[in-house]
Amino acid sequence: MVREINTKAEFDALLAESNDKLVVVDFWAQWCAPCRTMAPVFEELANGNPDVIFAKVNVSVNMETAQASDIRSIPAFHFYKNGEKVDSVQGSVPKSELETLVANNK
Repeated sequence: MVREINTKAEFDALLAESNDKLVVVDFWAQWCAPCRTMAPVFEELANGNPDVIFAKVNVSVNMETAQASDIRSIPAFHFYKNGEKVDSVQGSVPKSELETLVANNK
C-alpha cells in the first residue's frame, strides 16, 4: 500500500511515527511522464515490501513538502530512517536499482 501525503504536517507525522522503519517517498506530478511510468514500479515495490512504508507526494499539490525536501527534479525517490534522509535517487530508474536501495536501507 502506498500512502498519499497531501500536507507538510502529514509528511512530518509520517516520519515521526515511522520509528526505525524505512520510509520511501516518491515525489511526483501528474504532468510528469516519467513519474507516470514509475508509478506501477513503485506500487510493486510497496506490495513486495510490507515491512517498509511507501508514500507519494504530488509536488503540484504539496509544494511545501517538495520545497522543504529540496526537490529539484522529478521523479525523485527519498529514503528515510528514524526521521532522517539516508538515501535518494532521481529520474526514471530501473526497478532493480530501487529494490537495491530498499534492501540496503532497511
